[in-house]
Amino acid sequence: MTKKWEFYNNDEKLVEEICQKFNLNKIISQIIVNRKVVNDEDIRIFITPTRDDFHDPFLFKGMDIVVNRIETAIKNKEKILIYGDYDVDGITSTTVLKKYLLERGAIVDTYIPNRLNEGYGLNKSAIEIIKNRGTNLIITVDCGISAIDEVNYAKELGMDIIVTDHHEVGENIPEALAVIDAKRKDNTYPFQALAGVGVVFKLIQAISIKLQIKAEEYLKYLDLVCVGTISDIVPLEGENRTIAKLGLMLIKVTKNLGLRELIKSSGYKEIDSNTISFGVAPRINACGRMGHEEEALKLFLAENLDEAVKITKSLNEYNVLRQTTEKAIYEEAIKKIEEEHLEDNNSIVLGGNNWHHGVIGIVSSKVTEKYYKPSILLSFEDDLAKGSGRSIQGFDLYESLTKCDDLLEKFGGHSMAVGLTLKKENFEKFKERFEEIAKEKNIKELVPIIYLDAELKLKDINMDLVKSLDILEPFGEANRVPLFLIRNLRIDSIRALSEGRHLKLSLKDENFVINAIGFDFGYLSDEYRIGDKIDVVGTLEINSYNGFSSIQINIKDLRKSY
Repeated sequence: MTKKWEFYNNDEKLVEEICQKFNLNKIISQIIVNRKVVNDEDIRIFITPTRDDFHDPFLFKGMDIVVNRIETAIKNKEKILIYGDYDVDGITSTTVLKKYLLERGAIVDTYIPNRLNEGYGLNKSAIEIIKNRGTNLIITVDCGISAIDEVNYAKELGMDIIVTDHHEVGENIPEALAVIDAKRKDNTYPFQALAGVGVVFKLIQAISIKLQIKAEEYLKYLDLVCVGTISDIVPLEGENRTIAKLGLMLIKVTKNLGLRELIKSSGYKEIDSNTISFGVAPRINACGRMGHEEEALKLFLAENLDEAVKITKSLNEYNVLRQTTEKAIYEEAIKKIEEEHLEDNNSIVLGGNNWHHGVIGIVSSKVTEKYYKPSILLSFEDDLAKGSGRSIQGFDLYESLTKCDDLLEKFGGHSMAVGLTLKKENFEKFKERFEEIAKEKNIKELVPIIYLDAELKLKDINMDLVKSLDILEPFGEANRVPLFLIRNLRIDSIRALSEGRHLKLSLKDENFVINAIGFDFGYLSDEYRIGDKIDVVGTLEINSYNGFSSIQINIKDLRKSY
C-alpha cells in the first residue's frame, strides 16, 4: 500500500530560539516544535517536569464533595467499594485507590466485572451483589459516566455512589453524589485528557491536601499511575506527560512486587514507555480479555514475593493463550477476506462462529491496519452477532453505526472504535448498508499519511544524536517516536528473516554504512536488489548484541529513489 510522506510545517526561527534557550540540538528542538510544544513553560515541563507541575485537584467540579464523603466514611468505619474496569487503566485505578484508602484506615472492597459475562461498566446484577456485601459507598473508577440507570438503582438500594471517570460525557450525567470527569460540559479543570487512573491520582492528591498528609503519600503511586496512563493511549502531553515522565523514574525503583516481577518476566532490559506498552500492558489486558480480571488486581496488590511470582506466571500464560486465540481468528479472518475478495470493498465486515469476545477487537484493529479500511468483526452465537470495529482517520465509525441503528440491538464507542450487537438474521443487511456508507465517504481514496520529523544524512547519524532522543521520552499518543527520512541509500545487502516475515538490510551512502530492520516487510525481499537506491522512513535505535552496540534504522516505509 502506497503511503503519503509529509513533513510538519516548521518555523525555523522558533526552532533556533528553542535551541539557544534550552541548550538543545536542532533535531530535538525541531521535534518539540512538531509536537506543538512552543511556549517556554510548556517546553520546560515537557523536558523536566516536577511534582510542582500538577494542577490543584479541587479545580475538579465536585471534588470537595467527594473528599468530604470519603473522610466521613473512614471516620464512621463505613464499607467503601471501588468499582473498576478489567483493562490496565481500570486495574491500576482500583489498585491505587484501594491501597491509598487502606493506609488511611478505610474499610475497602473491590469489584471488577467479568468482560465475557458482564461486559464493561456498572450493571444492576453487580450492584445487587455489592449491596449484599454490606456496602455503604461505591466509588467508580475508569467507568460510570454513562451509567444513568445503574447509578439510580444503587441509590434506590440505599447506597451512596461517586463516579470518577475520564470517558466522553453524554447529554446527561448520572445523578450520583458527585461526578468527577474533566470532560463534563461544566468542567472547571484545566486538563481534560487524564486517564481513569489519572483522575484517581487527583482524588488521592485532594484527600492528602484536605487531611494534611505529606505529598510523598500520594506521589509514591506514580509508578502505577504511569502504567495505567501509558497503557490507556491517552495523549502524553500536559499533566499526562508529567505523570508518565515522573512515573517512569519511579518504576525503575518500584516497591510494588507485582509490577517488578511483571517487568522482569517480560524480558525488557530498559524501562521506558516501550516496556510499558509492549511488555506490561498486554499481560495485564490479557487477564481481562480471557476472563481472569481478578488475577491482574491481585498481582498489583500482592504483598508476598512468592505470590507475585506465581501470579506473574499465570499472567504470562493468559497472554500466550490470548496470542494463540488472536492468531487463529486473524488467520481465519484473512482467509475469509481473500476468498470473498473483501479487500476490494470500501469496508470489511466479517462474521465467524464463536470468535472470542476478548480478542475480536484486536483482530479488527489488525485487519484495519493491513487493508486501511474500516473493519467490523462479529461473533455468531445462537441468534446474535456480537463484535467490535476499528476505523481509519477520516471515517467516523460511531456516526456510521447511527445510520444502521434500526438493524442493531445496541452499539457504543467513538469515531475510531465501537462495540455492537445485532441479530444474526440482520447480518447481511447490515453488511450491505455499512458498505454503502463507506462507499459514500470514498474510502478507497483515503491514503495513510506518515508524518516525518526531519530529514537526515547518513553521515549525521551518530550515537550522540540517537541518545539525545531519550529526552523526548516517554513516547506514546501525541508524542510518537520520531520518524526520519533518509534518501538515496544504496542497498549493500538484503535478506528475509523469520521465514520470510522480516527484512534485514545494510545501507550505504558514500563511506557511511548503517543496518536496517523492517518488521513485516519480508515480502519486499524479491522486489529490491543489491545496488538499488532507496529512500527510507524509520526510527533510530541502538541495537545491542553480544556486548556490542550499533545504530540501526527501524523501517516504517521505503521506496525506490528517483
